[in-house]
Amino acid sequence: MANIKNEIQKRILVLDGAMGTMLQRYKFSEEDFRGERFKDYPTSLKGNNDLLTLTQPEAIAEIHRQYFEAGADIVETNTFSGTTIAMADYDMEDLVYELNFESARIARKVADEFTKSNPEKPRFVAGSIGPTNKTASLSPDVNRPEFRAITFDELRIAYKQQVEALIDGGVDVLLVETIFDTLNAKACLFAIEEVKEERDMDIPIMVSGTITDASGRTLSGQTVEAFLASISHIPLLSVGFNCALGAEQLQPYLQRLSNETEFYTSAHPNAGLPNAFGEYDQTAKQMQALIEDYLKDGLINIIGGCCGTNPEHIKAIAEVAENYKPRQLKIKI
Repeated sequence: MANIKNEIQKRILVLDGAMGTMLQRYKFSEEDFRGERFKDYPTSLKGNNDLLTLTQPEAIAEIHRQYFEAGADIVETNTFSGTTIAMADYDMEDLVYELNFESARIARKVADEFTKSNPEKPRFVAGSIGPTNKTASLSPDVNRPEFRAITFDELRIAYKQQVEALIDGGVDVLLVETIFDTLNAKACLFAIEEVKEERDMDIPIMVSGTITDASGRTLSGQTVEAFLASISHIPLLSVGFNCALGAEQLQPYLQRLSNETEFYTSAHPNAGLPNAFGEYDQTAKQMQALIEDYLKDGLINIIGGCCGTNPEHIKAIAEVAENYKPRQLKIKI
């Protein structure tokens, strides 16, 4: 069976684009989100994209298929909000294991189809682990700076359940992504290490932070270098950035990251910055040109797209990535 650690040494790997952007195209109604199984559920479910794994599995599989057809090597599971913490918004905490397991299983099935048809280009599944909607480092109440809405231990327990389900469903790698609070990410990494130890197994880990604005810091206030120092005690496959910024705005921070880290690097930026309506206007060709600058500078091992990107963007990125060699790892002295 193909190993992502081997493949990443051979070429730049292409990650998929946005799941949410693609799901919006379906214009699913409240009834579509509910399906037959949840038609009488007491809370509103529209917007719970993770639930579509159970109620619209064909759509999820089709999105994975479109990204693989566009040239992606890795697709992410539809599990960005797949923790009890995030699912509490919909009173669906009890479904967390099933949501993650089924999402991983759907992506695994599609990936295996593509690998079978072209064994020279094996396809992989990344278990998407989002940041949750709570933060362990900051108070949500400006009048009570000492208050925290969640504890490290609560996060660890929630992440552990998600991680176990993703592994059981067959993911190749775990992607801890869109990190705005590094303490949340550390709870997740701790949970992953617990699962690895308990199961006596190893699974590659990708970590992807979010630089929130031109200050060059995460929401919890860390610079690129501080973020890297906070998570480098874990043996990672890759470290990188995604979301919040477009490819152009992200480049200087990727440059700093690439200079400092001994891990492989990843980036999946947005399709530019959102317009006044919160939509993304950057075309596939425009994004391709900006991504090519990363490749010319040898900054990248894994490249993909975040908000606003679709299979056209990924196809353009995959086409240009083929022409460049992956970033070489720094040798420890």
